[in-house]
Amino acid sequence: MLKEIRYLIFILIISSILFFIGKYYFSDTNKKNSYRSLNDIDKKINQYVKKLPILEDNSKNIIEYVEQSNSKKKKKFNFWELLESNE
Repeated sequence: MLKEIRYLIFILIISSILFFIGKYYFSDTNKKNSYRSLNDIDKKINQYVKKLPILEDNSKNIIEYVEQSNSKKKKKFNFWELLESNE
């Protein structure tokens, strides 16, 4: 009998906690506060972006194109042979 009463009390406590959490989570004040905090974060990000310096682009004409022909034979290297012949 006491065991069933204890289980009933546990179930009531857990269900009341879940009810109050859900009630707070879906309340209008929580929605307003979360929207305000997200809005404040966006404002801070925009202010920070305005303060960032813009760097110059110094990467013009740095790529050199080399013509490669397949007629040249390339020496094939094996990794282990390179380690063994290290003198």
